[in-house]
Amino acid sequence: MTDSLAEHQCHHLERLEQRYADVLSSLGHDGVLLYSGHPSPHFGDDQHANFQAYGHFQHWTGQAYLAHSWLLVCPGTRPVLYLHAPDDFWHLPARLPQEAWVERVDVVPGRFDTPPSLPRGHYAVIGDVEASTAKALGAELNPAALLTALDEGRVHKSEYEIACISRANRLAMAGHRAARDVFLSGAAELDVQLAYLKASRQRESHVPYGNIIGINAHAGVLHYQHYDTTPSEKQYSLLVDAGHRYRGYCADITRTWAGAHADALFSALIAGITHIQQQLIAALRPGVDYVALHKRMHDLLAELLVEHRIVLGSPESAVASGITRAFCPHGLGHLLGIQVHDVAGRRAPDGSALPPPCEHPALRLTRELEAGMVVTIEPGLYIIPMLLEPLREGPVGGEVNWNLVERLAPHGGIRIEDNVLVMTDTAKNLTPEAE
Repeated sequence: MTDSLAEHQCHHLERLEQRYADVLSSLGHDGVLLYSGHPSPHFGDDQHANFQAYGHFQHWTGQAYLAHSWLLVCPGTRPVLYLHAPDDFWHLPARLPQEAWVERVDVVPGRFDTPPSLPRGHYAVIGDVEASTAKALGAELNPAALLTALDEGRVHKSEYEIACISRANRLAMAGHRAARDVFLSGAAELDVQLAYLKASRQRESHVPYGNIIGINAHAGVLHYQHYDTTPSEKQYSLLVDAGHRYRGYCADITRTWAGAHADALFSALIAGITHIQQQLIAALRPGVDYVALHKRMHDLLAELLVEHRIVLGSPESAVASGITRAFCPHGLGHLLGIQVHDVAGRRAPDGSALPPPCEHPALRLTRELEAGMVVTIEPGLYIIPMLLEPLREGPVGGEVNWNLVERLAPHGGIRIEDNVLVMTDTAKNLTPEAE
């Protein structure tokens, strides 16, 4: 650990201690017990699904895979970590890293299949905990006001958190470069996935989300979930949406590359979507309405479609008629942090709901931007038959150049995604260049 990162982590913990003290005091709680969670077995089986620790537990510890552990936070006293590390010859007991946070908590190792007892007072317990367990503790389970306040505390990132997200981005980008190179050598989707994991130094169960590795038409399936083992006869495109986790904090990056058999139009569209993304990043400032920015993405996408004669009408008509939504049905981006789709994206600071517009239901961030937020910016352009075919027979069918759509169909789609920090008067892209 570098001294600067250790110092940043100490400041991060001081901020957390103060935030929790203020919130708990305002809500009348003497303390809160955070449960890391536990892996769940597959139904009818003794094998367990991949595990990820609860976000608020990670906010203190950065431990994404530490199960059956509890953190007791009481204002004015040192937090206590009840570390589940029983003697075991089947598995290696949990060990804590040499990080600054470990020196700021009292660690009680042992077996904690059940929670530790609580002192007298009014306590809350949060996490994946049974109601009967909370009742036995005499604690309030997942109180809504407390969860809302703690979620809001994760919206603005500390210098430590920004450093961790930046590190995760650098590690992820090493994987993206390797993925591109092996694809251009003629590899199959599985080979691309393995190259990504190797270069980014990850095991598949530890990536922050399932890597999306789509070659050719599979790049048009937004959350494509398979890996073909046989190389395609022709290489039109590769889309890689893949990240990394560093000390609990996530990177979420997408790149699209043209293959050896790509249509020249597809390469031009990759450049166009990249330019749109850079324009949107340049517009990030505190006070910017993210919903308005999402709508701006559709305006720019319409201009790109008209410029390349994929849409034959006006840009304004392409947006108003829903044509651009058929070419890009997902939102512009989301908050990023401990969770890939981080908490509080669809709520105002006071906790009131901010639902997405009816015409853009997939948008995951609907609030005004504030300094300290880390967001993704990920415009896209896809050839998705189930969305485009209804346009063909509809009133705007004549505004779409179906010959070009068919030329582009084997390429699937394009998405370019970076992770960006909103600063006091500008924005900083945390995602390094691919080259």
